Amino acid sequence: MGLLSLLLFLLLVLPVLVFLTYAQVATFSFARLGLSPEGAFLLFTLSLLGGAINIPIWREQVWVEPPPFYRFRLFFLFPFWEPPRLAERVLAVNVGGAIVPTLFSLYLLERAPFSSTVLALTVVTAVCKALARPVPGRGIVLPAFIPPLTAAAVAVLLAPPGARAPVAYIAGTLGTLIGADLLHLPALRRMGPGMLSIGGAGVFDGIFLVGVLAAFLA
Repeated sequence: MGLLSLLLFLLLVLPVLVFLTYAQVATFSFARLGLSPEGAFLLFTLSLLGGAINIPIWREQVWVEPPPFYRFRLFFLFPFWEPPRLAERVLAVNVGGAIVPTLFSLYLLERAPFSSTVLALTVVTAVCKALARPVPGRGIVLPAFIPPLTAAAVAVLLAPPGARAPVAYIAGTLGTLIGADLLHLPALRRMGPGMLSIGGAGVFDGIFLVGVLAAFLA
């Protein structure tokens, strides 16, 4: 009974410890980008909580034709069709994955050389555009490690040592939003009903990790 109680305690406590450790690392990373400890914690909190908030900016009603299904009747297989139905297609902006990092990128602009930032942003945008994929029911999907690793690599190559962290953050966040989401907006009409969230779903993790990795370049 004692061993069972210990295992149950660990199962309950371990996720909390992992979250607290992750929160501490993320807050420290944002602080190294030039924020106060309080500001870094606020940015982390807004990014994390804002990831669950999508602000709709465009809605459209579309007709959906369900695929035919088959049913046995009188020993024969007959297809049946359901009538088309109306469904909603929504374009939204994610608070934690789009609005918050965009505002922080604007805050970092004064510390980032213009030419290096533009070049890095162009590279990250092109990479994210090439690797992101529209997936029906999920939105735009991009492997989470692509934005931070690409942003860090181009920042090391293109930016002076003192400006690598802000260049990596700006290029990583804005490049992901532009390349993965904004440049794939035409695919929204081919994805059927549902929600496409700019900065949410499949790209949120990558954008969030950009800030953590960028701190190691500071």
